[in-house]
Order: sequence, then structure tokens, then C-alpha cells
Amino acid sequence: MIRNGKSPAKSAAPKRLTLAVRSGLQFPVGRVRSQLQRGNYADRVMIGSAVFLSAVLEYLVAEVLELAGNAARDNRKQRIIPRHLQLAIRNDEELTRLIPNVTISEGGVLPFIHQRLLPEKSRGKKKAGSNHSEDL
Repeated sequence: MIRNGKSPAKSAAPKRLTLAVRSGLQFPVGRVRSQLQRGNYADRVMIGSAVFLSAVLEYLVAEVLELAGNAARDNRKQRIIPRHLQLAIRNDEELTRLIPNVTISEGGVLPFIHQRLLPEKSRGKKKAGSNHSEDL
């Protein structure tokens, strides 16, 4: 039957699924594979290696973004800035070991004050027997 002057509806062909959709990932598996091929790491690159690398990259990005989001929320900010990324990575032991010598632009440094420079807690409190003005 013809509707509105158009040809009859054809049976819908199944849509092609990307490798990322088939593997259940958000990162583009095809793009990672093409980068691996272009990088001259090996003569051949299997699809499984691109899927695995995409999964690892997706996990690392999710981990860093979660920690950076927590750092932004701690500072009462709505937007993640490089400072929040720096705080998130340097305060996490595993991420610090993974990328120890990486400099994050506009990230700043971790706050650290040596214990000797901090004021003593007992300095303000005086003991009862140490007050020499009462003895005079």
C-alpha cells in the first residue's frame, strides 16, 4: 500500500553495530585500533587487543574523573579544573605510582607543611608546677 505518494516500506535492514557498542564500551574501539596500526607497534593488530586497550583506557578515565569530581565537590566547585585532577591523582597511591613524573599544567602542588613548622599543641597550656611567678 502506498502512503502519501511514497514507495512501500522496505524491510529494515539490521543496523551495523560499531565495535564499541558490541563490546559494551564508551571508548571508540575502531579509533584505538587505527591508532595502534598507525603507530607501527606491530605488523598486525588484532581486534581483541584494541578492545582490551579501550577497556583499560575507559576504566582509567572513569577512575580519574570520579576522584577529580570528588575533589571539585570538596572545594564546592561545579567544574573540574586541572587543579582537581592534580589533587585527585597525587592523593591516590596507585595513580601516583602509575604516573609519577607527569606534570599537569596549571595543576599546582600538593599542600605540605613539615611537622616541625607546625605550632605545638602543648605550647599554650602550662603545667601547674612550672609557673615560677607564684614561687616568688
